[in-house]
Amino acid sequence: MVVEPTIACVVPCHNEEAAVGKVVRDLRAALPEAVVYVYDNASTDRTVEVAREAGAVVRQENRKGKGNVIRRAFADVDADALLIIDGDDTYDASRARDLVDLLFEGPYDQVVGARRVTDDGVYRAGHAVGNRLLTGAVRSLFGNDVTDMLSGYRVFSRRFVKSFPALAREFETETEMTIHALHLRLPTAEVLTDYRVRPAGGESKLRTYRDGWRILRVILDLARRERPSLVHTVLAGILALVSIVLGIPVIADFIETGTVPRVPTAILAAAIMTIAALVLLVGYILESLMHMRQEQTRLVHLSYPAPVRTPRYAARGAGTGPVPVRKAAGGP
Repeated sequence: MVVEPTIACVVPCHNEEAAVGKVVRDLRAALPEAVVYVYDNASTDRTVEVAREAGAVVRQENRKGKGNVIRRAFADVDADALLIIDGDDTYDASRARDLVDLLFEGPYDQVVGARRVTDDGVYRAGHAVGNRLLTGAVRSLFGNDVTDMLSGYRVFSRRFVKSFPALAREFETETEMTIHALHLRLPTAEVLTDYRVRPAGGESKLRTYRDGWRILRVILDLARRERPSLVHTVLAGILALVSIVLGIPVIADFIETGTVPRVPTAILAAAIMTIAALVLLVGYILESLMHMRQEQTRLVHLSYPAPVRTPRYAARGAGTGPVPVRKAAGGP
């Protein structure tokens, strides 16, 4: 039996009554073969009713935070292409076909809808600057394959979704997705998409300073876990520099007088240098462990086929037909 590639759309929502209906209708018009899932995140308005009326499959995730919704959706939904888009109608959902087609044609594991601002005032004060700073930090640490790290409009292959750990709780989930793709060097593409102001009645859930600080913490934590040799080398270098600064006067006194009058300073300098050496050693050990974990994640990623547009076979025929490809259970 021929099986067409499956497509699913996931729309995280919290109090998006004013916009979610249009987002669902636009997705269904652009991708009529897709199943649209609206994941309600503890809404207190009519988000659920409006989404159902528009034709979406509604599911609940009561733990607040977009990261919690993505973790739940990635575990529940099984599809060859899985698209995520915010339910506030700031992204152009009519471009969904372009993102999905590019994923299959690449093939890519991730296609990002890079935001192109079309309306004045779409970004609140500090958001554009914060996005550039955080994107620059990730590009410096992990690679240059991304221009809009915080875009919430993306489509993924099955093998990306099933190898992605989804540990974030809130808006830092996009940062985690970006770094996952960069660190494993997964093929990624970008499509410029319009980014516009919210419709009347919608309210942004972002908090400029709180969420910016949270994302920066995630970047630093991921750098510590994903680039341990770099982080520990920097820390060890700082400690070694402090030790040298403390130790130079002690050495100078010893050369001049043949004695060590500053014994406590000498002991402190030696202790700090010892700590620097241990920090450097721990960094190299963590780098080896990280490399092993990266290999395991890569093997999980490779256990799934690349996204393809051509039909597949769900069962082996009696003759010499094509090798079958399993249709995943529970897919839309």
